[in-house]
This record gives sequence, structure tokens and C-alpha cells, in this order.
Amino acid sequence: MAENTKTSRRSRMGGRGPGAMPTEKAKDLKGTIIKLFKYMSNYKWALLVVILFAAASTVFNVMGPKILGKAITELFTGLMSKYTEGGSINFDKIGQILLTLVILYVVASLFGMIQGFIMSTISQRTGYRLRKDVSQKISRLPMKYFESTPVGDILSRITNDIDTLVQSLNQALGSIVTSTCMVVGITIVMLTISPLLTLVVFLMLPLSLGFIGLIMSKSQKHFKNQQKFLGEVNGQVEECISGHNVVKLFNYEEEAKEKFKVTNDELFGSAWKSQFLSGLMQPIISFIGNFGYVCVAIFGAVLAFRGSISVGDIQSFIQYSRQFTNPIMQLAQVMNQVQSMAAGAERVFELLEMEDEIQDTDESVEIGELHGKVDFEHVHFGYDEDKIIINDFSEEVDEGKMVAIVGPTGAGKTTLVKLLMRFYDVNSGSILVDGVDLRNIKRNSLRENFGMVLQDTWLFKGTIMENIRYGRPDATDQEVYDAAKAAHVDHFIATLPGGYNMELSEDADNISQGQKQLLTIARAILADRPILILDEATSSVDTRTEEIIQKAMNNLKKGKTSFVIAHRLSTIRDADIIVVMKDGDIIEQGSHDELIAKGGFYADLYQSQFDKISA
Repeated sequence: MAENTKTSRRSRMGGRGPGAMPTEKAKDLKGTIIKLFKYMSNYKWALLVVILFAAASTVFNVMGPKILGKAITELFTGLMSKYTEGGSINFDKIGQILLTLVILYVVASLFGMIQGFIMSTISQRTGYRLRKDVSQKISRLPMKYFESTPVGDILSRITNDIDTLVQSLNQALGSIVTSTCMVVGITIVMLTISPLLTLVVFLMLPLSLGFIGLIMSKSQKHFKNQQKFLGEVNGQVEECISGHNVVKLFNYEEEAKEKFKVTNDELFGSAWKSQFLSGLMQPIISFIGNFGYVCVAIFGAVLAFRGSISVGDIQSFIQYSRQFTNPIMQLAQVMNQVQSMAAGAERVFELLEMEDEIQDTDESVEIGELHGKVDFEHVHFGYDEDKIIINDFSEEVDEGKMVAIVGPTGAGKTTLVKLLMRFYDVNSGSILVDGVDLRNIKRNSLRENFGMVLQDTWLFKGTIMENIRYGRPDATDQEVYDAAKAAHVDHFIATLPGGYNMELSEDADNISQGQKQLLTIARAILADRPILILDEATSSVDTRTEEIIQKAMNNLKKGKTSFVIAHRLSTIRDADIIVVMKDGDIIEQGSHDELIAKGGFYADLYQSQFDKISA
């Protein structure tokens, strides 16, 4: 669990910095984009409106310099007429042109605002729907997915990937339409003004694109290295802080510092190179743009002197030439956003398209409270069908009996419990409760009859009262107090600030591991289910507390069918049936006395623990 949390934190801390290139690209860019737009098909008309409004806003903005040029031409003509022929400046006409220009820019701004509002709404609703679908998908995924996938990876898909997708979608679509329309519109207007000057501007284009491509190719690897070493630095810092006591205990401070220094130096080098190279882009492009600006001014002056172009058109053309490279640069940046969007969308869709857990059928039945009789009939099971780990297991467990499952670590003890809870279904054979095959019972209905205490405790951020009441929300306060007393946890709760209303922190790290275990036992006592599963339930408490808990458990198990996984064999001597597992196979079963008399694996295991206690 700690490793999964670490993975999650690294995924959050290893995000791209400003200006960084994407460190991950979609495997199928085109297919993912098509899939994303199919997912957004409910918004197709809204997307069409966005495209139309973005295009209209761009067209109006492109027309602005051309109209402004007419006003300048009119002013220049009036001035020349005034000083050469005694004429006057037509301010009414200039006023009309400027008023038209103001209206044009106001309309363009309104269109841009409407486009932005609609696009923000679409992107946020898409994100909302994705989170909802992922949340629902999580509840349908089989248990094997969670056991084989790091928690950090799952969290990253739900948070980082969807956030990246939403942000990139919001910015990318409008920018693509706007930049494309801007390039096309500016090109058309420049050609109408002067094809020769347009050629001069176009000659600067391959030079700009060449430098952009060169810089991106050189800086890409440094950006990737930057993200790689940033993740390593974050990981080292997190490990040293979370394991600070161990670092101090083993005098590892100097080695940790040296290790950090090496990684930090690598991060510094890659970050410096990436930022330096990306920082070169703007001044180089600006220089090429200024060079083109000078060329346009020189050629424009020559054309104006010859009378081939008006002064206002020169002014308009210079504005267009200055604007021409901006949308091209923006398109280059948008492509990075599209890559990030597609990479995030691909990971989210991978999750959404994973195979669901086998769902309950229409024939599945609801059951009320079970009596607790469990029959295993020739059960065969393997996580992989070609690797069977439980072979032909049969056993009858009568109502109210206690079954202990023992064996070395990794023997497959918890696997039997997972089959009981229908986290997995058997490959062949059957498990019946009260005579009904588990596969014919709805999962929710089945699990309402199970109480469970696991070796790995789980408590959520909230009060102690809320955590104990988790399995039975309608329980009264007095019932919570009684359950806590039965679990012998009431005394320590009374010593805490706030008592039962004390707020547990995230991961409940403001109480000890043993206290966490006691609270989960109280939770199981309060739930009062007919079938109990105790998986190393007392592994985190001391021997004296274990004895107290065992007394509480003995009272709790009266009248209930219980399955107990235990390493300390002294705690399960009174079990009705002891199932002994080794290497995934059930090698012995019977009562404690029967297995001791047999002198087999269980007897050796029990004797080894007895020898340790005696020693």
C-alpha cells in the first residue's frame, strides 16, 4: 500500500513544468481523437457553433487592419490634397471607417467570448461525464484489476489524465480553429494587397519553421530527461522524509545526500539545457520576424513610390506580416496540447474499455439473512486458468462452526476468503451457502451477510464513531459503545481528546497500528453479520491484548460461521475444522487433535511455534 501511495504521489509531483514538451504521446493519436469526438457526440451541435463563432471572430479580426488601412489612406490623401491643391480632410468618412472598425472589433470580441463560454462548458461537462463514467466503471471492475494495478496509476487516470484532457480540450479546439482561420485569412488579405510583398513574407516562413523544428528536436530529449530526473528527485525526497527515522538509525544521511546531489545535478543539467534551448525560440523567431518586417517596409516603400500601392495598404500589410507568424507558433504549441490530450484520453479510455466483472444475471437471487451453512464441492480455482492453485477442495461447514485456514505465507489462504466473498468465481465445482450456489446470488446481497477484519486495516478520515458505524450506519450511539467495549477498545478511546468524536487523520496515522486493528474489530462486532472472516485479525496487537481480543472474538463467534486465517496456531486450537494449505494446495484438514495425532505438516508447524515460545 505504501508503494502504491508513493506511485500516486510521484505521478502528481512529476507533472510537466511551464513550456515543457509532453513526456508521453498517444500510441494511436488519430484513433484516440476520433474516439474522443465520438464520446462527445452529444455536444456535436455545440461544437459546430464553437467552430463557427471562432471562425467568425477570426474573420472580423483579420478584416480590422485592412479597414484601418483605408482610414489611413483617406487621411494621407486628404493631407496631400490640403497642401497641394488646397483641399480638406474628409473627417466624416474617416469617422465612418473608424466606427465600422470599432463595431467590427466589438462583434469579434463578443463572438470570441461566446465561443470561449461554450467551449468551457463543453470541456467541463466532458470532464464531469468522464469522472462519472470512471467512478461507475471502478465499481464494475474485477478484483484482479486492483490487485495487479498500482493505486497511483488508477488515481492518475482519474485525476491527472482527465484534468489534462479537459484543459487541453478547452484550449486546443478553439486555438486550432482560430489559428487556422487566422493563417488562411491573413494570407488571402495579403494577396489582395500585394502578391509581391506576400512572397517576401512567405520566404521568411520556412526559415522560421526550420529554426522551430531544429530547436524542438534538440530540446525534446532534455525535457524528457528533466521530467525523469524530477520524478527521481521527488521520489528520493519522499523516501528520506517518510523513512526519516530509519535514515537516522542507520546513519545513512551522507549517502542520501550524495545520492540526492547526483540526481539533482542531472536534473539541473537537463532543466538548464531544456529551458535555454526553448528560450532561444522566441528571440530567434522575433529576429526573423523583424528582418521580414524590414524587408516588407523597404519593398513597400519602393512600391508606394511607384504608385503601385497606397500608404494605408502598406500600413495594413505591415500589421499582417507581424501577425502572420503568431498563429503558426500557436498551432505548433497546440499540437503539444493535442498530444497531451490524446495521451490522457487514451489512458482514460483504456480504463473505460476494460472487461467488467461478471455481472449478476436476471436469474440471480436476493437473499435475506443467511444461517451460515457453507459447502465447498470439488472446488478448483486459479488466478490463471493454466495455473490451478486450489485442487478439488471439498468440505462441509455447518452453521455456527469455526474454520481455521493455516499455512505458510503465500500458501493461498486468503484465496479461499476471496472465493467466499465472490471477489473471484471458481473455475469449476461450486461453493454453496444455505444450499444456494454463490454464483446465483447477487453480490451485494451476499456480502451483506459477511463481517470482515483484515490484516491491513482500513479507516477513513472522520470521527471514531463514524468509522465504527461504517458497516451499520443506522446503529445507535449506545450500540457503538457496546461494540467498542466488546472489542476492549472503549478504554483507549476515552483517553483520546474528543473521545468517540475525535477526528482521525488521512490514513489514520494519529493512532497506533494496534489501535487501528481494535477499531476494525469493533466495526465487525457492530455489523453483527452471520458469517465472519478474520484474516490475521490480531496480527498487529501484543500478546496480552490478543488474549483479550480472543475472548471478545469467542463471544462474537457464538452462533456464527467463521473463517479464521491465523499464523499463531495457539489461537485456533478450538476450531471445528483446520484447513492446512501449502503452495496453493490443501494438504491436510481436520481438528487440531486429529492433525497433531497425524504428525504431518500441521504438527510440525505447531511444534515449531511451541518451541519458539518455550525458548
